[in-house]
Amino acid sequence: MTKMNLHGPIDAVITWVDGSAQSHLDKRTLYMAQAAHELHENAVNSHRWLCNDEILYCLHSIEHHAPWIRKIWIVVDEITPDLSRLSPSLRDKISFSYHPEIFEGLEAVLPTFNSLAIETLLWRIKGLSERFIYFNDDVFLTATLEPSDMFEGKKPVLRGKWVDYSALEHDPKRRSDPAMFNHYMQINAAEILGFTSSRLFAAAHVAHPFLRSVMADLWAKYPDVFHVNSAHRFRDLSQFLPQALHNHACISGAHASFQTQVDHLHIYSGQGNDGGDNEVLERLQRVTVSNEIKMLCINDLPQLEAVVPNMRAILKKVVGGMSSAASPDQPKE
Repeated sequence: MTKMNLHGPIDAVITWVDGSAQSHLDKRTLYMAQAAHELHENAVNSHRWLCNDEILYCLHSIEHHAPWIRKIWIVVDEITPDLSRLSPSLRDKISFSYHPEIFEGLEAVLPTFNSLAIETLLWRIKGLSERFIYFNDDVFLTATLEPSDMFEGKKPVLRGKWVDYSALEHDPKRRSDPAMFNHYMQINAAEILGFTSSRLFAAAHVAHPFLRSVMADLWAKYPDVFHVNSAHRFRDLSQFLPQALHNHACISGAHASFQTQVDHLHIYSGQGNDGGDNEVLERLQRVTVSNEIKMLCINDLPQLEAVVPNMRAILKKVVGGMSSAASPDQPKE
């Protein structure tokens, strides 16, 4: 039985975009052409904006495995996802927040095609609860999640590990590697708060617990840093990862708890395509047969389907509660 949430409501926030929409594609192409310098490959890879109905699985997973979530906010530019296949009760729980709302006072930097810029300002959603959980739409709950899995009272429960990234700082080859981009974002975030690249807490690819007040305090303390981070229309190596900044602020203030059990699984883009199909299947097997894994991140669903053709059927099973009518069983052409 889901435990009572005794420390106030907890909301969920999901960021979403349909990069195949002609209006989005036209704007993206225009602003890419106007960029003042060459953009990082991680910033312009079209896979970053693909929409493969992952959000439907994400939403169903929240409804089924975390019914205590008060409200689900979907942050969008102007186009909203088709939620007609969701149950009325789930649709009633969902509200949209548009970019001009969270970028209020910073409208000159819109439109943005940069998830880091958007994540910097999620805490500005009007009506958002003090405690909230941030989901990329490719993160799914796969087993019962309790409020205590995400917050110990009012302390966020952090998932990740302490790492030494110092070897990356002066390595031009790795700076240009798209797979390393997130590492540099975490270094930048940690250094703002006095942590060094030789010892920082690297956030895992999971749903992230946030305290709205922590982000508001950081905004007040580092306004220029926040403004610059939110002004990049495309991802840039100078940016910080907002989740990592929040986490290190909580750690600095002794206001964080740590999940010591590995209860999450990350399948990164391209995994299994190098012939390691067995590894992917073995990792997925842990999700389907065990409740130990509570969160699953799939960075590239169509790519994974090339290795695991029945991946959507597996997702439908583990997120729970999806009827045939609600399930997007076929990938988009």
